[in-house]
Amino acid sequence: MQTNLADFIRDTPEGKEADAILRSCVHCGFCTATCPTYQLLGDELDGPRGRIYLIKQVLEGKQATAATQSHLDRCLTCRNCESTCPSGVQYGRLVDIGRKVVEDQVPRPLGQRIVRTTLKTLLPNKWLFNPAMKAGQLVRPLLPQKLQNKVPVKQDAGKWPTRTHARKMLMLDGCVQPAMSPNINSSTARVLDALGVELIVPPKAGCCGAIRYHLNDQDGGLNDMRRNIDAWWPYVDGSAGFTVEAIVMNASGCGATVKEYGHLLQHDAAYAAKAHRIAQLTRDISEILPDFEAELAGKLKGKIKDKLNARVAYHPPCTLQHGQKIRGKVEQILGSAGVDVKLCADSHLCCGSAGTYSVLQPELSYRLRDNKLNNLQATQPDMIVSGNIGCLTHLQSGTDTPVKHWIELLDAALVGA
Repeated sequence: MQTNLADFIRDTPEGKEADAILRSCVHCGFCTATCPTYQLLGDELDGPRGRIYLIKQVLEGKQATAATQSHLDRCLTCRNCESTCPSGVQYGRLVDIGRKVVEDQVPRPLGQRIVRTTLKTLLPNKWLFNPAMKAGQLVRPLLPQKLQNKVPVKQDAGKWPTRTHARKMLMLDGCVQPAMSPNINSSTARVLDALGVELIVPPKAGCCGAIRYHLNDQDGGLNDMRRNIDAWWPYVDGSAGFTVEAIVMNASGCGATVKEYGHLLQHDAAYAAKAHRIAQLTRDISEILPDFEAELAGKLKGKIKDKLNARVAYHPPCTLQHGQKIRGKVEQILGSAGVDVKLCADSHLCCGSAGTYSVLQPELSYRLRDNKLNNLQATQPDMIVSGNIGCLTHLQSGTDTPVKHWIELLDAALVGA
């Protein structure tokens, strides 16, 4: 694709990156075949190729419009198109750059500004979100259905392991997960404890930065990333008295973002090297457990069927299969542990959660959710599992079938093992 970027962005780091991405696109249109919003709407401008043209026009100097903004807003950033693209177009990075430019050019209506400001203020701040979630859970039966969908039933986290081990790893606690599903983090800690690994959660680490960054508060998102690096660094450089082997992620949305810290902070002289090291150390829990496959299978031999005689459908999150390019590992881990796990038809498609998308684009989000649940239910599951808090909450809002994080299955089977 030929480009001629406007002066305002041509020589900036963002402009140079966007130019390289645009030039790698060959207009083939393969991406449209796997784009969820194009499949729903049938509009070229609501598919990756059309959005790329819109971004190109804006970066070349054409004034963005409310229509431009709307087409970009409707993108899930699921990155399915990246998995499909034969030319390796880094669409996710391009759409972040394009959205920020459009945001600067097109003032949003007051209602949109209020909602987006509330989301980027409330969700990343535990001291605001946790009490709000607790209050919501107390009055959940009285809430309208749309709010009930965002407020899961209160769950018991169980006990955090107290043993110490020579092998240590960090874990990102996350911003909303501890309040919405605290059992996911404690289950992860218990499974690793059973395998001789101590999981450490530095208290000063918080939101991975994705929420603010993808709501076009990119400076705020980068500050969240710097805060996490500062919180983790003593455990990385050994000044805490020991060195960790990895930074474990059990929310694939966070993992996809943290793995990009090195890229996102590459022009920050104070943080570039540290950010690169943090990204190198970051691993999804599905990347950790294969190293313990034989030991885990031994501990779980016969336990899964004894304690969980269930048919399980697995929904691979977009941030895992498309963002992190991790496929097949969860199914392998669960299968080797004795779980009868199935993928549904069109397992590559997004469930519609996509971070704050289900709040900002509810109609499209729920259509995608219902399509996904129809395919999952066709496998006749007793349980649905996934690997990202947003997917879990979103899917659970549309079905009575239990929806859990897959690590919870291993934790439940290991109790008393």
